Amino acid sequence: MNQYAIRFRQVVLIGVLVNLFLALPGIIIPNSVLSLVGGEPVIHTLWPAFASLLLVLLSLFYIPVALEPLRYTLFAWLTVLAPLGGALFFLLLYPGEYPLLGCIYLVFAVLEGLLLILALRAGPNVS
Repeated sequence: MNQYAIRFRQVVLIGVLVNLFLALPGIIIPNSVLSLVGGEPVIHTLWPAFASLLLVLLSLFYIPVALEPLRYTLFAWLTVLAPLGGALFFLLLYPGEYPLLGCIYLVFAVLEGLLLILALRAGPNVS
């Protein structure tokens, strides 16, 4: 695997860890996690907790792509588009609500996108 694909793997796996760091506690103590990312506590915690569960499940789908991005090219692109969607959601649709989350997702989307483009251009050569 080329060096860009290896870097893509590393960034995706770091993203998985960041997601799990926020989402696992978010299932059990959603208001604490909301406060951590600059949000207001909510009365009904079911939906933030469920969103955290969905983030855990989504993150699990990133792992095979991280391990073999050149084999699962379509899913690698979806792995780039998912945080981009999160960034657009928090920065454009709900600006000011959770800008920290939007910025985190944007950083991962840009890094993963650039590394994936470079990895695909370099091909499957071993460096």
